[in-house]
Amino acid sequence: MSSRPPVCRAARLSAWFATAVAAVATAALLAFVPPVARATTVYVDDLGDGAAGTGTDDDPFRDLQLAIDSASDGDVILIRPGTYEATPSEFVEPLCGNCEEHLTDVEATHGFVVEGKGVHLVGSGPDETVLVTNAGYGVLFEDSRGSHVANLRITGGRRDADGMATDAGVVVRRSNVTLDVLEIVDNDHRLEGVVVGIGGVMGREGAEMTITNCVIRNNGWDGIALYRGAVAFIADNDISVGRGAGIGITWDASAVVLRNRISGYWKGVGTFGSSRATVRNNAIFDNLGWGIVITGESFMEAANNVVVRNGNCGFALWSDVATGLFTNNIVVGNGWREEWVCPQVGIWMNGNPENVGISFNDVWGNAAGDYHDMDELTGVDGNISLDPVFADTLDFHLLEGSPGIDAGNPLFTDPDGGPSDLGIYGGPQAK
Repeated sequence: MSSRPPVCRAARLSAWFATAVAAVATAALLAFVPPVARATTVYVDDLGDGAAGTGTDDDPFRDLQLAIDSASDGDVILIRPGTYEATPSEFVEPLCGNCEEHLTDVEATHGFVVEGKGVHLVGSGPDETVLVTNAGYGVLFEDSRGSHVANLRITGGRRDADGMATDAGVVVRRSNVTLDVLEIVDNDHRLEGVVVGIGGVMGREGAEMTITNCVIRNNGWDGIALYRGAVAFIADNDISVGRGAGIGITWDASAVVLRNRISGYWKGVGTFGSSRATVRNNAIFDNLGWGIVITGESFMEAANNVVVRNGNCGFALWSDVATGLFTNNIVVGNGWREEWVCPQVGIWMNGNPENVGISFNDVWGNAAGDYHDMDELTGVDGNISLDPVFADTLDFHLLEGSPGIDAGNPLFTDPDGGPSDLGIYGGPQAK
């Protein structure tokens, strides 16, 4: 059986999708720049003196939500060092992000809220400016065009009793928001009888998000989850130690996922429903189940990833109708945990193998075999099965003499224009 036809078909789909989503991301980034003439700087400080403040440099607001409510569209809110606690409020949203019936009432709580305007929330650094949300939807953006959050920590969420609530440190609906240099951490409160916890970032209806340079750690559910048409550019984040999936793209959401480190979750990166994703140059390691999965009717291009030491399988197709391209990846040492969501193998085709082009990968040293429920592809379409010779167990650089150097798909080149290496330091998105 040849994998050439799906490689070509998937490559065309991948190129089209990557171009389309990149255009959306670029347009969204341009929208984040406020008109200088009408932007005002508002100041916040947790002085604890009982005063309200007026928001000036000399008389800052003491309460962050008051500052947000007082700001105009495009304003910059400078948040000085301190701890800012939200007063949670109950609300009922008429739409459910992850229910079979979208028109379902959900009871939830929110902490800080930005609604009907775009503001720039800029802290003094994640170690200095701390937002304690005390709510399920920690920082909620609704109908907010061009908001930006940077240089602060978001923590202290409280799980809502309604299991359908998409609780997270940051929840975005009908808004475009940039999240940069944040720590979204320790939102790990759980309720007995509620399976789901609090995630890091949840993109909901109409969300357009750029998520970069963030640490998303020790939260109680997915690191980043996209639902119901959300679009996201997700790059250079460290997403670790949680339940659920590190990055889950579902329903009709779409994403570009570049150069993230994803570890310590139940599962790594997955596309579900009819979602679309380009997933490149990510280190996906030490998760309990699969590293990467394509399922439902979704499409994923997965290229130049390192998928290492995941508990069950490295990569899985889990559908007869999902499609994708899997190329330039290193899939090594998976299968140390008793079978749970897939066999202890490198690549598992629980669906139609012809729907995914598998080429130019190094699949080696997986506990129960490198390929399962499919043809053996070692030596076919550029696939190899050799020790990649990593420099270390966490950085995943290739040592000199590695068989993965210059061994990649000829459709991809390294940033210098030369032949692509396999793994996260190869291909056009490599650092």
